[in-house]
Amino acid sequence: MGRLDGGQAVAIASGMAASAAVPGLMAPGRTLVLSEDCPQSVTGLAAVAAGKGQLNLERLATEDTEGWIRASRTVGMLWLESPSNPLLKVADLKAILAAPTGRDTLRVVDHTLATALNVRPLMLGADVAVQSATKFVGGHSDLLMGVVATRSSSLLAALKEARMLAGATPGALETFLALRGVRTLHLRLERAQDNARTLAARLAGDGRVRRVHYPGLASHPSHSHAVAQMAGPGAVLAFETHGTADDADATCRRLKLIRHATSLGGVESTLERRAAIPGQEHLPPTLLRLSVGIEHVEDLWHDLNQALGS
Repeated sequence: MGRLDGGQAVAIASGMAASAAVPGLMAPGRTLVLSEDCPQSVTGLAAVAAGKGQLNLERLATEDTEGWIRASRTVGMLWLESPSNPLLKVADLKAILAAPTGRDTLRVVDHTLATALNVRPLMLGADVAVQSATKFVGGHSDLLMGVVATRSSSLLAALKEARMLAGATPGALETFLALRGVRTLHLRLERAQDNARTLAARLAGDGRVRRVHYPGLASHPSHSHAVAQMAGPGAVLAFETHGTADDADATCRRLKLIRHATSLGGVESTLERRAAIPGQEHLPPTLLRLSVGIEHVEDLWHDLNQALGS
């Protein structure tokens, strides 16, 4: 997995444990700049650390390229997620990671939704790349693991020490499942990504849908960044329906093939109304995140079509 990312990797017991190990690479009391659209668990982790005085926390919009470039000159760590979860925002990684930084500024990119097959942050200039191997790498919804990759020997040693001290070393079965997943990742991602392109295009042209968030659509605000820095737009999309949150919940309940579930990146498609999750109430109330699997695309469309109703 380190070679896929273009560096060396440390396997950690879960995606969240991997995320928890990264802020410790920064000197205490420095400022961590976190993208506004990122998993609630990462936001919570940073907020707790800030509340204890371990770091200062600032937030920036993923699309605020100039803001990220300015921050890179003075802060301790930049933490971007691209594409973001669940709004599928794409940062201009090429510009941000090529900009001059402070002497000890660390640049971190979570590329869980893209995987190393679609974007390689280390090769674009990031110091650390994070992903939850629980998702697309494992691919079969039977693995918990996180992976942190770097090209720095000192950062690699610090990550290994953090893993050891936290007791977050994955077991032999977990590492086997991750290796198993890597062997088929390219095939699964190719099929799921093709399905996602088709579904995103159909949803974008459907009058029952208010808006589709997917980097593969020309209408996406950061489509040009996605084309420039990603090998593919990924297999996760989000869309907003008309009506109320209750109407969107009813859509979820009518699903028959697509799983109404939280996780993503598996061979099975999953869909969830994200604003129903505690801490995600700021999201559009009818936003439905769809992780597209490897089923036949016409079966998936038939299920979405009937679930959306008339």
